[in-house]
Amino acid sequence: MKILVIDDEELVRKSLARACRARGFQVLEASGGAEGQELWENESPDLVFLDVLMPDLNGPKVIENLQGKITSKIVLMSAYTGGYDLNKAKSLGADLFIPKPFENIFEIVQVAEALVVGK
Repeated sequence: MKILVIDDEELVRKSLARACRARGFQVLEASGGAEGQELWENESPDLVFLDVLMPDLNGPKVIENLQGKITSKIVLMSAYTGGYDLNKAKSLGADLFIPKPFENIFEIVQVAEALVVGK
């Protein structure tokens, strides 16, 4: 499985990437929305972990820009949960919403993996 992690917070990005690689997945990383959008278009990942708030291009805008081209499962993430929840994430086109900080990163990877493989 190919996974793309788009997050401007290096610790979050690297931690998710490490947890995904530990499960044997190929992982691509982007530190911002514009870079992430380009990787998403060129690499067609199976799963994308996408941060909501980033300085250059936010997660919802990336989804909007790729509307109609997306085949990936999307996990939207944010430390700012005030305006975001699962219903809001789904209305944007995401499959799952996860608030940050994470309690158990390995559990998050397993839940996200289940989205793709349909378990």
